[in-house]
Amino acid sequence: MQKTITNKDIFKLIESWAPKNYAYDWDNIGLQVGSYNKPVKKIMITLDVLEPVVDEAIANGVDLIIAHHPLLFKPLKLLNIDHWRGRIIKKLIQHDISVYAAHTNLDVAEGGVNDMLSDLLGLVDKEILTDVNQESLFKIAVFTPETHVENVVDAISKEGAGHIGKYSHCTFQSIGTGTFMPLEGTTPFIGQQNQLERVNETKIETIVSESILQKVINSMITAHPYEEVAYDVYPLQNPGKKYGIGRVGSLPEALTLRDFAKKVKGAYNMSHVRVIGELTKKVKRVAVLGGSGEKYLYPAVQKKADVYITGDMTFHQAQEALEMGLAVIDAGHYIEHVMKAGTKTYLDRKLREMGSISQEIEIRLSEVNTDPFQYQ
Repeated sequence: MQKTITNKDIFKLIESWAPKNYAYDWDNIGLQVGSYNKPVKKIMITLDVLEPVVDEAIANGVDLIIAHHPLLFKPLKLLNIDHWRGRIIKKLIQHDISVYAAHTNLDVAEGGVNDMLSDLLGLVDKEILTDVNQESLFKIAVFTPETHVENVVDAISKEGAGHIGKYSHCTFQSIGTGTFMPLEGTTPFIGQQNQLERVNETKIETIVSESILQKVINSMITAHPYEEVAYDVYPLQNPGKKYGIGRVGSLPEALTLRDFAKKVKGAYNMSHVRVIGELTKKVKRVAVLGGSGEKYLYPAVQKKADVYITGDMTFHQAQEALEMGLAVIDAGHYIEHVMKAGTKTYLDRKLREMGSISQEIEIRLSEVNTDPFQYQ
């Protein structure tokens, strides 16, 4: 039976990739305009929500716009429909189009904007440019009758519990005896009311990251046969996975800065880039940060990058880069448009995995160029 897909279902798919807690505290992500519960059949992905983009969505019968840059950064004090933002919001509401933004959380996420940018350059041995967050880890211990151990382990493992490095389904299991007495009003899986029961049980212990903890618990309870599931959750001091902004990696072979700048233009489909540094300099180790990245010059130097790709470099920061011996390619903020194709690829795959339970969803990329700069 097919399920009607709503905006909320699409949001969940995005947030399983780029959780909201990855975003910077100044950011405004998530639903911007519209409804969580609106059924969705047509999605359009864009870098920015400008009026021509909204007109494009209206012309194509789009239900949901997914953007990288939020339409609303700060709370509105008034809604003036003579102002460009007011006109956009009016059109969105009139045509029942929702807008959702995945911004700095998508920058930080694995496979997100900065991974897309670095992968297009063929960088290898990648690492984070600068850390933003480190996940807390927890241990879950659940007491399970011997008949259902495999079911419970499979359920929690599919949600991501028990992943250590490149190993999955990591648990420790110990056998013991559980006791309980079902009271009035219970419907026990094992035993009878008002009689003390002793059951051979297996204690399953595994490690879980904070971002998936509740999903793991929910799946564990669903797979468990008991009416009341006995389990413990312990915070751990073990270091969790680090997440951060930007990426650093290496080219397979060193290139001159001049040749590398040409490679950057081709990879990001940009007509021009600004280059800081000696054009004959050989570069191999590359730092990449989409958006406005001039304040991350020092992390790029600390990571021993030969060249740093970002956008929105100002005059004095460019001079500072020169003084530090760091080559910079300012490819512009618009290079983040790569998120359109990357996000479509991700959503297409996740919707295919849902298979027969989901109806057909059309996902299109906005054809509007939202780069405000022209080069003469």
